[in-house]
Amino acid sequence: MITALAINNYRSILSLELSLGALNVVTGANGSGKSNLYRALRLLAETAQGGVVNALAKEGGLASTYWAGPEVISKRMKEGAVPVRGGPLQNTKRLKLGFATDSFGYAISLGLPIPSQSLFSLDPEVKREAIWNGEVYRPAGALVDREGPHVKVRDRRTWRTVSSHLNSFSSMFDEIADPVNAPEVLQMREIIRGWRFYDHFRTDLDAPARKPQLGTRTSVLSHDGHDLAAAIQTIREIGDAQALDKAVSDAFPGARLHIDAQEDGRFSLAFQQHGLLRPLTGMELSDGTLRYLLLVAALLTPRPPSLMVLNEPETSLHPDLLPSLARLIISLAERTQVWVVSHAPRLISALNQSPLCNGITLDKQLSQTEVVGQGMFDAPPWRWPDKGGR
Repeated sequence: MITALAINNYRSILSLELSLGALNVVTGANGSGKSNLYRALRLLAETAQGGVVNALAKEGGLASTYWAGPEVISKRMKEGAVPVRGGPLQNTKRLKLGFATDSFGYAISLGLPIPSQSLFSLDPEVKREAIWNGEVYRPAGALVDREGPHVKVRDRRTWRTVSSHLNSFSSMFDEIADPVNAPEVLQMREIIRGWRFYDHFRTDLDAPARKPQLGTRTSVLSHDGHDLAAAIQTIREIGDAQALDKAVSDAFPGARLHIDAQEDGRFSLAFQQHGLLRPLTGMELSDGTLRYLLLVAALLTPRPPSLMVLNEPETSLHPDLLPSLARLIISLAERTQVWVVSHAPRLISALNQSPLCNGITLDKQLSQTEVVGQGMFDAPPWRWPDKGGR
């Protein structure tokens, strides 16, 4: 389980360290930084998928993701005693992302390249990466250290170089995840690749989930939900069929959900509601009903991830469905770590009833995202591998 998440110099987040639990509920007013926190976590996940540079390009490039305020916000600026203003940079600008579990930690630092004649001079470069033993980085606990193109791994009391020519635009996960020469890199890559994100399923009339699709065993619902029928049938056959029926009847009393298989191997939804003489097909379901069924399939997965992230799962749902959704999320949090970004009071209130819930409320001070009520000693211990540590 991730115990700490750290972000530095990303959009509205100048510097933020968060303690995490089994069920993390991120809330806050519009514009407080919830989306930036979510996007930073997705960006961190891209390091293990080989897409961190492309992900930054889609956001407008590294320079546009940097914190746009002063390098240091003084107490007098916060009090309004002096105007907000910058000064000469004391440190080289870097975007830093990292996390720690109770056993290992990982951090990456990205920056712009040294000016050159290349047309790719705005492509971000990986300046530093590190994997360490324990929750807090210490030089003595470092297991893998990458500076520029050079990567070295700990070999008992000495260091062994495993690469001196790593591409500046690639994470070390892309090139040296070797089970023999760098097993720590491979293990950390697989940890990150195990994270699962669900964000705004399509429910429009052309949504793939509404239409019959070729059915194959599906333990993990896809991000676009096109294999919903197959995922539901997989839960019924090798997952928790009783929990599936309970989740449907909990939200829609008297309703039943089953899957019709056509002769050509395509699966389709059949949603029987109390009082109707025939089941409704996927094309007939309301947006809210379809989205709820998508969330049911995602949360009752027979193969839970190490971390599941739900971004505003309440979208299109009637408020009366939110307590049922909360019960599903809490049940999943008993088996795996869950992260929920929401601004639905009824869902937040229901989730807060669980002893597993770790509430994180965000606010902005001088356009900087902060955690409400987090004091100096409330943040988890954290040190960046860069010189200076912070």
